[in-house]
Amino acid sequence: MMNFPTPASAPSDRTSCADPLRLAVAAYLARFKGSSRKHTESDLRCFLAWCAEHGPDPLAARRPHLELYIRWMQEIRRFKPSTVSRRFSVVAGLYRTCVIDGLLEHSPAEHVRRPSVPPESPTLGFTHLQFEALLIAARESPNICDFALVAMLGLLCLRIFEATGADITDLGWL
Repeated sequence: MMNFPTPASAPSDRTSCADPLRLAVAAYLARFKGSSRKHTESDLRCFLAWCAEHGPDPLAARRPHLELYIRWMQEIRRFKPSTVSRRFSVVAGLYRTCVIDGLLEHSPAEHVRRPSVPPESPTLGFTHLQFEALLIAARESPNICDFALVAMLGLLCLRIFEATGADITDLGWL
């Protein structure tokens, strides 16, 4: 198995700048920050691990390699179409950055067929009655934070990382 650079590591000296893959990964990840960067890094790490296991050098990969990567995610890993599409969009973004930076003449991801993803999420939320029951249960909980968390998630439509990262001073009027 080939060792690829850790995507989070930025080039720190002249020898790492000489590694085109490391530089390409660092340039692509530099476009993101916070949790977006972490998620993008995770998706990119999946692709680099696949390349290490299945043979193509990521910078020499061609369209058929990327089609095989998509099939692997669908058939071996059994990812849902939305996950496959998201993970592949990260790979396509890496190659687009390589073209912008002059590392590649054209992107091998340009004509890859992606799985179709419905415009609306098939994930269902609570009905208003289910949410009301959850609010009542949280209000009756001995831990007052339970109600606050459920209220923030449901009434403000926050994601869990947004709710857990919130601070009372974020309100601005305190």
